[in-house]
This record gives sequence, C-alpha cells and structure tokens, in this order.
Amino acid sequence: MTALLAYTIFGLVTGGAYAVVAGGLVLTYSTSKVFNVGHGAIGMVMAFLYWELAENRGLPQWLALLLVVGVCAPLFGLVIERFIMRRLAGAPIGITLVAGVGVLVGLIGVAQVIWPPQARPVRPFLDQLGIHIGQSFVSGHDLVTLACAVLVAGGLYVLLNRTRTGLAMRACVDAPELAALYGTRPHRLSALSWAIGSALAALGGILLTPVVQLDYVTMTLLVITAYTAALVGRLTSLPWTFAGALGLGLVQSYAVAYLPSSPFWISFRAAIPALLLFVVLLAMPQSPLRIGGVRGTRGVAVPNALTTGVGAGLFAGVVVALALLVDSVVAGQLALALVFGIVLLSMVLLTGYGGVVSLGQFTFVGVGAVTVARLGSASPLSLLIGAGVAAAVGALIALTALRVSGLYLALATLGFAQLMDKLVLQSPVAFGVRGSLQVPRMVESATGQLLLAAGVFVLVGIGVLAVRRGRLGRRMIAVKDSSAACATLGLNVRWIRVWVFSLSAAIAGLAGGLFAQLRETVAASDFQLFNNLPLLLFAVIAGVTSVSGALLGGVLLMLLPVLQSGFPAFAGVAVVLLGVAAAGLARDPNGLVSWGFRAWSWRRA
Repeated sequence: MTALLAYTIFGLVTGGAYAVVAGGLVLTYSTSKVFNVGHGAIGMVMAFLYWELAENRGLPQWLALLLVVGVCAPLFGLVIERFIMRRLAGAPIGITLVAGVGVLVGLIGVAQVIWPPQARPVRPFLDQLGIHIGQSFVSGHDLVTLACAVLVAGGLYVLLNRTRTGLAMRACVDAPELAALYGTRPHRLSALSWAIGSALAALGGILLTPVVQLDYVTMTLLVITAYTAALVGRLTSLPWTFAGALGLGLVQSYAVAYLPSSPFWISFRAAIPALLLFVVLLAMPQSPLRIGGVRGTRGVAVPNALTTGVGAGLFAGVVVALALLVDSVVAGQLALALVFGIVLLSMVLLTGYGGVVSLGQFTFVGVGAVTVARLGSASPLSLLIGAGVAAAVGALIALTALRVSGLYLALATLGFAQLMDKLVLQSPVAFGVRGSLQVPRMVESATGQLLLAAGVFVLVGIGVLAVRRGRLGRRMIAVKDSSAACATLGLNVRWIRVWVFSLSAAIAGLAGGLFAQLRETVAASDFQLFNNLPLLLFAVIAGVTSVSGALLGGVLLMLLPVLQSGFPAFAGVAVVLLGVAAAGLARDPNGLVSWGFRAWSWRRA
C-alpha cells in the first residue's frame, strides 16, 4: 500500500502538470479553432529561459517564474498570434497544422542557438518543504504543481463560462463579424487567448522540468500526453481535460511501478502516451471539428503524358551528365537527395493530391529500410518487398483510422509514428541487439547509386502523375475539395483514403529500401519520430503539389545536414529559418516551385 500511495501521488503530480499544459491548448483551440502543435515547443523555450534567469543569472525562483510566465510567455503568444495565426484565420486544418509544425521546429532551432546542448539541472520549487501522507513524502514542488493544476482548471472554466470576456472569445470564433457588431474586438480577444495559452505552456514546462530535465526534443514531444488529455475533453471541456490529464498521469505512474522490466516493457512504457493518444482518437466520438486538409489553393498545372515524357528525358540526361562530371562524394549526396525526393513524392500523393496531412510519413521509410535490411538481399525484388510491407502497414493504419479525419487523422499519424518509434524501430525486433543492420548494395559505385536513384525517381514521378490524371486522381482531388459532396454522389470516400494511404506508404517504403542500400548501415536513430517534422516542412516549402516540388524538397533536405556539419554555428539558425519559411508558406502548398511556374506563364504571356 505504501508503494501504491507513492506512485499514486507521483501520477497525480505529473498529471497536474499535464493538465496545466492541456488547459492552455484547449483555451487556444476553443477561442481560435487553431490546434497549436507548437504548444510544447513554447513551453520548452520558456523552460530554458527560466533556467537562464533562475539558475544561470541567479534570480530568485519566484521572480524568474513571474518574469517568464507573466511577461515573456504572454508577449511571445501575442507575437505568434499577430504575425502567424491571425493570417491563418479560417484556413483549413491542414494549413494551420503545417504552420504549427513550423513554429515547433523553429523554436527548437532557437533553443539550440541560444542554449547549446549541455546538462542543465533545475531546482524544484520549495525543495526544503513538504508534507508526509502516510509513509510517502509530498515535496513542496509537488504541492505547487497540484495547486497550479487546480487553479488553472478552475480559472479557465470561470473565464470561458462565467465572464463576459470568455463568452465574447467563444462568440468571436463562431461569428467574428457578428460579434464585432456588438462592440467586441475579435483580434484583441484572440491575442488575449494566445497570451494566456502561451503562459500556461510556459508554466507547465517549468513544472515538468525537474522531472524530465531540459532537452529540446523530449520536452517538445512530451506535449503529446497533453494532446491526449485535451482530446479527452474533445478540445472544449476543461473539466474532462483536467480529469483526463490526471488519469494519464496515473496510468504512466502505475506502468512504471507494476509492468515488468524487460526490454519490451521498457519500450512499451515509453510508448504509453502515443498509445493512449491513438486509443482516445479511435474510441471517442467525432468532435465537431472542421473537416479539411491542404486545400483552398489551386494546384500547379498537371502535365500531359507527352510533356511528362519529355521532362523525364531531360531530367535523365542532366543526371547522366552530372554522374560523369562529379566525384563519388557529390554523386552519393545527389543520390541521397533523389531518395529524399522519392519520399516527398509519396507526400505529393497523400498530402498534395489527397489533402491528408501526415505527421508520420518517415516511419514508412523506416519500415521499408528495415524490411530490405532484414532480407539481406541486393536485388530489386527486396525493394519491392519492402514497398509491399510498407503498403500493408499504411493500409492497416488507414483501416484503423477510417472513422477519423482532419485534425484527428493528423494526430493519429503522429501517434502511430511514436508507437512505431518506441515499440518497433528502437527495439531489437527491428535492428537487433546492436541497434544497426548492414545492407548489401545493388550497385557498388556512387555513380551507379545515383543513376539507380534517378531511374526510380523518374518511374515513381511518372506513376504519380499518371495517378493524378487518372480516375483515382480525379476522385482524390474531389474528396479533398468536398468529401461530403463526394459521399452524396455515391463515392466511397473511406476506401479512396485507404488506397491513397497504401500507395503513399509503398512509395515511402521503396525510398526506405533505396536509403538503406545507399547508406549500407541503418540504425534506429535514422528514423526517429522527430525526422517526420522537417520532412513535412520541406514538402510544403518546396511544393507538395508537384513532382518538381518533390525534387527541390529532396535537394533541400539533403543540403540541411551538409550545411549543419560544414558550419556548426549555422546548425540552429538553419532550423529556425526552416520553421519560419514553413509558417510563412503554409497558405501556399504549391511552394517555391510555383513561383517558377508563374514566372514561366508570365513570360509566355
């Protein structure tokens, strides 16, 4: 009983910190209808700032907390609302998700620039105080966390349901023009909600810091549990969100206490937040969220078969010329860029044509790579088998998530990616006890690898354009524009999604097989959850609706680590620029290549 009480207290305290973070997430969504994927990154940056003031600069803890939570975080929320989220008012869910991911990645870059990696211990609040409950000791920090959770939940409930300001916030979301006629200021109310939401993200991050320590990615992705708590409350109910956060904290605490300590169960404990997110998404009824994806912008013109053939021939000629001119190092880098381009072609099919935002596409690359590595065969058949296995996994995910769409579907892909990361890709099941696998090459020379990657890119690109011009492509575009209208006309919208997921996963798995053969050694670190986010951002920046955008995005994705290794001081700045560019281009999924298409059209005109 003593152990049970101790783990119960620990779970309630952890759940209380989750409740603070989730409360801010619910506030911003219920008052702006924007799901802030970067909510955890805001808490991470503010936790680093708190460390800077309290531990590095020597300010009293209470003063550092007041400055960060009461001044810096609200001001940052105002900036985010004014320059990013206000521009996205009324935008489809897919566009706001991309902007949120851009904010998340950009803030990680900011933290890396200002605070280089090193150990940064943070003292708990009131660490000399506490009380005894039975034989368990509840520290002062635990009491502060629980008190903050209760006060935040109660305060937000009163704000949104019992005050004129809160009611006006919710009214401005549903009908801002009508609310303005009654004297409200929609922009000011939106700014206020984002300021409060950012302050709560900062408070939750600071409260969790003594438990999880300061780490860029860990603290940012820790908010996945807060996502789950917010979804328990269906992004509207603060009492249910509070109860969900406490329940999730207890589940995690009891899992640490009572599950076996074998490697599988250790991985399972790490995957509990993602598993709970997936279960909540599938088990709960659909919330009245806006259904949508990357839409509202006309895609670039789709070339006909003749133009596609001519373009493929010209591209092949350029690649052959480069293969003859460059050395083996450059040839290997170009081959890697083309492999990344194939991965982005899978996103052209899924996101550009299908309108589905996936936050776990790189996971299918890992499935294909592991399959090829396990087969140990240097043959085209192994690549096809890897693509087939990835397609089967993609179909399974689509079938599992048939009843969810829009925001729920995007979060389901994020939960799936973390489940695969913790339970499969980082376990001995995938890469053995050594954590890596050797992969034989089909072609030994770097020049041959470049030509092989170029050939596969050409074939996949032609296939993607053929799908777009065909019957399935027309149905995909129709479903993206209006799934309700398509269902009214008798189209089976759900099975179209299954086909799109399967084809997209197959392309990503094929790219994973090529990636494994190009690298010759693959490890779990190559397919971590965080790798999915830059992939989405590069797809949007370059152009997620065209084959040309996939090619450009592959080149940019290849150049990022090259620049970071060549210029270490530029590493964090590059990530910041990536996030800023993605947030700025979120409304135009045609990306940078569309500028070239428009310039060519003006020249012809």
